[in-house]
Amino acid sequence: MTDNGNGSPKNRESRRPKRGRSGSTPIGDRPSTIRDVAAKAGVSVATVSRTLAGNYPVSAATRDRVMAAVDSLHYVVNVHAKALSGQVAGPIALVIRDITGPSLAHVAAGVEQEAADRGRLSLVCATHGDVAREDDLVQLMREQHAGAVVLVGGVVQDDAYHARMAEYARALDAAGSRLVLVGRPPLPDALPLTVVDYDNRGGAFQAADHLLTAGHRRVLFLGGDPLLSTAERRRDGWLHALRAHDVPHAEELDIPGPYTRVSGYQRTREALANSLDFTAVFAGTDMVATGALAALREAGLDVPGDVSLVGFDDVPFAADLSPALTTVRVPYEDLGRTAVRLALDRAERLAADDHVVLSTQLVIRQSVRVLR
Repeated sequence: MTDNGNGSPKNRESRRPKRGRSGSTPIGDRPSTIRDVAAKAGVSVATVSRTLAGNYPVSAATRDRVMAAVDSLHYVVNVHAKALSGQVAGPIALVIRDITGPSLAHVAAGVEQEAADRGRLSLVCATHGDVAREDDLVQLMREQHAGAVVLVGGVVQDDAYHARMAEYARALDAAGSRLVLVGRPPLPDALPLTVVDYDNRGGAFQAADHLLTAGHRRVLFLGGDPLLSTAERRRDGWLHALRAHDVPHAEELDIPGPYTRVSGYQRTREALANSLDFTAVFAGTDMVATGALAALREAGLDVPGDVSLVGFDDVPFAADLSPALTTVRVPYEDLGRTAVRLALDRAERLAADDHVVLSTQLVIRQSVRVLR
């Protein structure tokens, strides 16, 4: 047998973990079990279980021995087993497409804060747009007896989506959990779920009305994916404002695309390259607005001197742009808090409270110029 510089074969053999009877690993090399705690405390497994559960009288001396054994063995209670027995409250699961978006991060913050206030653990899961992954996550949360599963973000409202949400709602309800849809419209059927939405149409109307009242008639509208519910409703608000001001809808200025900074930059740059005539830009999100701002500046245009700009969301950096961005404030943290509150307090509420719409607010800053 060759040494290879690691000491003699005998020494190497002495460093190998000792095996217990029947080849088992000693306690120090594996997680402690309730049987280990019972053996160290000199009591039965049932006594350990009763002591930890706190639902059965045991003597002070016995409790001290059990807890001393728990501490010395670093025993961790099986939380899943406790959840099944109803001894601990299930977590609140937030399932979103992408955890890097600033608006979704604020929804997550609201969920976490309300869950923490109620002594609940919160979990954040990302689907990356994969429906199969969303299915798996919802099923996992059902098995983990989550107190609520919160799905966030715009969706394509087709029959497949409706069928999937109906299945989620019924499966979670049967497990004592609750499906909560945030930033999504209610489903057509009566289902055991909660909807927490915000006024996309109203917010978009306010932003568009602000531009139109300032005298702008040629406005580049950088909307979102027309199949997504959020983008559809924001565009509805925009069109409503055009009708209210008797301004014709210019198809060439209505340019859909992803809600990203890159898309905002590319669409604005292409509009300028195509010599489209516009005096203002209405960006579907603040991220799109930052891209539009970069393209306008690259073209040597001043905001708001040459082109005015409004966004939607009021993410934290909107006030720090130069000029500070006029935008629509969405109460993202309140959406998260409300989702948890309605899901956990549903036993005390009326069924009518299962669909709540939070208001949006136009925040006027320095990115819009009044035309003379």
